[in-house]
Amino acid sequence: MLNFRNTNILFVGLLGLVIWQHITDGVSLWSYLALIVIYSLILFYGCYYIGSNFFMRVVCSLKTSKKVIAITFDDGPNAATPQILDILKQHNAQAAFFCIGNRIAGNEATLKLIHEQGHIIGNHSFSHHFWFDLFSSAKMLDDILKANQLVRQTINLSPQLFRPPYGVINPNLKKAIVKSRMVPIGWSVRSMDTVIKDNQKLLSKITRRLNPGAIFLFHDTGAATISVLPLFIEQAKAQGYEIVRLDKMLNLQAYA
Repeated sequence: MLNFRNTNILFVGLLGLVIWQHITDGVSLWSYLALIVIYSLILFYGCYYIGSNFFMRVVCSLKTSKKVIAITFDDGPNAATPQILDILKQHNAQAAFFCIGNRIAGNEATLKLIHEQGHIIGNHSFSHHFWFDLFSSAKMLDDILKANQLVRQTINLSPQLFRPPYGVINPNLKKAIVKSRMVPIGWSVRSMDTVIKDNQKLLSKITRRLNPGAIFLFHDTGAATISVLPLFIEQAKAQGYEIVRLDKMLNLQAYA
């Protein structure tokens, strides 16, 4: 399995081989450049493809033949969240909400409502800063724990499940996650509901990806999700799928 450790071992060996050939036979400097480019591309893949498990294991789905799926939402709580909650209540479906800490102030009532209606709250960092991936490990850890503290102050529970901002994992974030003792959660189906504005196109995209154990990523931030979500739930159920709360499907503890 391709991961950070064995990739480094492989490329150190290849670099040693290139240096040896350079000394004995003479090789072009392009060989070094090619090695750097290939190594960088692999690191990019490991950082930006959350299902790669390149730096650490991230739970992105459940291996099962049972027709169960989990629905998750990122980037709340905000003005659209209560409408999402109404849809879930009408369809008797439970979900996981990965919340941004700095959006809790002023939305405490919504956060409590998420909890009271039987959904779970996960950690999506405090800042969700554009440059979060460049933070030091210590700053990342502080950001994660700050979000947990705000959730705990609101519902008296501290999230155990963490979804990285932008779905990016790197060595610094791995250290922060390990120190926080949280469980990193990804997804197997990214709805792209913040980008696709055509409701039929969005619905078609996500229903095609229905498969046992899938984790669907939505955002409780916009009109497209509100329009498509009830149709998606109806189609999933019509195909025999059961919507199971994320922690129950994965047999994980939602709170520490």
